[in-house]
Amino acid sequence: MKFKFILFTVAVFTSITSTAQFSLDGELRPRTEYRNGFGEIITDASEPGFGTSTRARLNFGYKSEGFDTYISLQDVMVWGENRQLKPEDDNNSFAIFEAWANLKLGASTSVKLGRQSIAYDDQRIMGGVDWTQQARNHDAAVLKHKKGSFLFDLGLAFNQDYNNPSGFISAGNNYATTGFFSYKTMQYGYLKNSWNTFSGSLLAMNNGFQETGDVSYLQTIGTHLTYKKAKFGAEANLFIQSGKRQGDVDVKGAYLASLDFSYKASDKVTLGLGTEIISGNDGGAGETGAFFPLYGTNHKFNGVMDYFYVGNHANSVGLVDIHASTNFNLGNNASLLVQALNFSGEQELASGEKSLGTEIDLVFSKKFKGYTLVAGYSQMFANDGMYELKGVAENVAANSQNWAWVMLVIKPKFL
Repeated sequence: MKFKFILFTVAVFTSITSTAQFSLDGELRPRTEYRNGFGEIITDASEPGFGTSTRARLNFGYKSEGFDTYISLQDVMVWGENRQLKPEDDNNSFAIFEAWANLKLGASTSVKLGRQSIAYDDQRIMGGVDWTQQARNHDAAVLKHKKGSFLFDLGLAFNQDYNNPSGFISAGNNYATTGFFSYKTMQYGYLKNSWNTFSGSLLAMNNGFQETGDVSYLQTIGTHLTYKKAKFGAEANLFIQSGKRQGDVDVKGAYLASLDFSYKASDKVTLGLGTEIISGNDGGAGETGAFFPLYGTNHKFNGVMDYFYVGNHANSVGLVDIHASTNFNLGNNASLLVQALNFSGEQELASGEKSLGTEIDLVFSKKFKGYTLVAGYSQMFANDGMYELKGVAENVAANSQNWAWVMLVIKPKFL
């Protein structure tokens, strides 16, 4: 069925006579990983994970005077997960990653309808999460206005589960999909303006989460600021949350604040220094002060080993992240990023401990003709607090917590 659907889609799009308005491209992205402490503390008795996954995409685009449309077909495959010679053995990973139409309402205004990736600024709160093979999308309608350096988006989403017998088929609207901040409803407004050396944006978002019939509404509001002049750059985030999160938990005083500086010391070296504070849980039963960055590209922040806020660390002790980096331009389209991050809890753990540990990340990238090679190595030096946080006694933990990976990114343009 998948193959027939792909053939049908290709036939429909290639039947369009105006090929100047039609694009067809793809992506093949295999990644091999050695996981010996990725995302969690591994014990000495556990065997490190090793495997390869591949993301395959086929993207169709069409542009006209009245509208643009885009369809992205995606499959995520783990090597060896399906038995050979058994075509019905499927992991259900095939999906339509994006399917949207952007209707032009005027010279500066349009409305984008359908399944789409939504990303703003540094992707701290809203991001495409492209590192994960499946990535993130939203089923939404977004009214978009852009004139000169000013941009305004208004997004609306209402999610439904037709398979839920108490939902669409009858009179109710119960939404059975939960976890990882899956929302029933979402409304947001985003404004941004840019000047010569400075830009600022404002994001205000309301999410409704449904678990047992009632809907809990969580509000997130904040700003992202950037400044760049000559060799110096700075970025800042400040966000707060209030309302109720999943499980009808009251959110009070939750915040995220960050400040990062960059300096281009030479054509070959760029230096970075910054800090981020994310509030933790300081409330009693049914209440929390913990902030969660919701739909951001969290792999980009707080270390690439994903110990924090990547499907984990929700409603926990928060985080204080102090980091420094150096990005080396090695020439011949190659670069090397070296960064060190020191972590501690914004709140104390049960033992009174705050210190969590230090992570060292190395990421190498090189562009070749038609493809890119990216590889990385990370090491976590855990402190007492990290063992307590992850629930693993230090005496049973492996002596080394590390992660290594290598990835090819191939993006052919067929038309």
